[in-house]
Amino acid sequence: MDKSLLQQLVLTRLEADLQAAAHAAQVAHETATHEENIAENKYDTLGLEAAYLATGQARRVEAIRQAIAMWRQLNLRPFAEESGIALGALICLVDEHATEQLLLLGPNGASMKLLHDGQTIQVISHEAPLGKVLLGKTVGDDVSLRIANSTQHFEILWVQ
Repeated sequence: MDKSLLQQLVLTRLEADLQAAAHAAQVAHETATHEENIAENKYDTLGLEAAYLATGQARRVEAIRQAIAMWRQLNLRPFAEESGIALGALICLVDEHATEQLLLLGPNGASMKLLHDGQTIQVISHEAPLGKVLLGKTVGDDVSLRIANSTQHFEILWVQ
């Protein structure tokens, strides 16, 4: 599987998210500053609420911009057995029910599912619980992840 194509799919999705978030921030800002939303009394909070929303949307825009920058800088190297799983790795895990899943381990800000060649690839951050467990591991290693009251066990089938 072509990891550079997967990286491009992530960037395309992030750029679409950025456009949507920027539009939402603009609309919230316009609402907050519109003359009809000037408070007439202390209970008239529409303008204030819109200002809070605009601030949150602006932060979201900045977070997506940072994620795009990190994904653009991501160097997709071939898997090296001696160094183990690192950022940019494409990993196939199998659980105790023989269910396989594909993961693309990347920087923060792009948790998503990609569909490529009929396969679903879950993009996860290296700081996500499963991402942390996988760092440094290699093919054939078993990993366990405790979520709430249950523990999930996986074996690493292959890595690219």
